[in-house]
Amino acid sequence: MVFGKGSMQKSNLDRFLHCTTPVVPPQSLPKTEIRSLNRIWHQSEREKVEFFRLSDLWDCYDEWSAYGAGVPIRLTNGESLVQYYVPYLSAIQIFISRSSLIRLRDESEYGESETRDSFSDSYSEESESDKLSRSAASDEGLEHDAILHPNDRLGYLYLQHFERSAPYARVPLMDKINELAQRYPGLMSLRSVDLSPASWMAVAWYPIYHIPMGRTIKDLSTCFLTYHTLSSSFQDMEPEENGGEKERARKEGEGVTLIPFGLATYKMQGNVWLSEDNHGQDQERVLSLLSVADSWLKQLRVQHHDFNYFSRMAHR
Repeated sequence: MVFGKGSMQKSNLDRFLHCTTPVVPPQSLPKTEIRSLNRIWHQSEREKVEFFRLSDLWDCYDEWSAYGAGVPIRLTNGESLVQYYVPYLSAIQIFISRSSLIRLRDESEYGESETRDSFSDSYSEESESDKLSRSAASDEGLEHDAILHPNDRLGYLYLQHFERSAPYARVPLMDKINELAQRYPGLMSLRSVDLSPASWMAVAWYPIYHIPMGRTIKDLSTCFLTYHTLSSSFQDMEPEENGGEKERARKEGEGVTLIPFGLATYKMQGNVWLSEDNHGQDQERVLSLLSVADSWLKQLRVQHHDFNYFSRMAHR
């Protein structure tokens, strides 16, 4: 997990990241499939390759979507409470190989003519290059006749979704995934080894209530955006405090932890989240994770509505 080094006591930011980071059960890839892995995406030669299924990842958010994820909070006056956050799918892009695209197309319940018609209707107003550079313009993403990204190393863009509605009009993450899966069944059948390194998602966390209740605590109105890679290419990698990455030693059979590589916040006021006991490490980490998220979005040339809003409001 992302815990501050040299701090004997975890900060509230540590606890939030710990309690909202999904841990997915791993599966082992058959040796016959290891040899056929895309060597651009999976460069290291390994005798054993573990992966997770996207359906298992969404299961991690099922209870959180229904009841909220509980985060233990220690207030500055020494009191403790549990703040609950509900996850919402803020953004997602899934890039896959041509073979995976063909397989999904064959498995799709949609007929070829229906797919081509809906694809044509959705993308008749702008050029293909415009669509890719202005990826946030489409809230539903690409249809099954996906376009090859200008950078072939990224693969085929199978799905993208950028949420633009107001927070009160959104449905929790699990409900949104089930809705998208009706059009994109790969959301349930794809594996992390099928995804290119450019595949990612952002989860918006909004507070709902805290226990014990009875009084309003302004500092607990903070909202978070966590960014996660979805490909096995980054599996077992965790961010270091200097902004780099290191490989995390994971025991065989231990769950795959999707540690956030980026973070943005909104309404982070007071000192509830940024501990004064760790010599500014929380503040440095927030700024570092924000910078990484910004760099990631710029590299993929996407406009993430929630990120832009959080960033804009942070400077007011």
